Amino acid sequence: MFVALCRLELFLLDEPNSLKGKRQVVRSIKERIRNKFGASVAEVDDHDKWQRATLGIAYVTRERIDAEGVITKIFGFIEGDGTVEVIDKYLDYQSI
Repeated sequence: MFVALCRLELFLLDEPNSLKGKRQVVRSIKERIRNKFGASVAEVDDHDKWQRATLGIAYVTRERIDAEGVITKIFGFIEGDGTVEVIDKYLDYQSI
């Protein structure tokens, strides 16, 4: 079994002018990732910053190549979304 662990630091391009606006953008991204890819997603840092968000993403599968493929698709999905820019990313694969 393989676990893909990812931490993404995001900059919100639409410049929400409140934390409520930021939460709407982040919630939408998280829900779409869960629904489309079946990955677990949580906002893990930058809770009080209007233009930044840090997401933690985990995906579990039987084969490493499957985990790599899904994480690559998630990166492409986020980068192509147009509402955020990826500032930094950390990726690790664990064999359990």
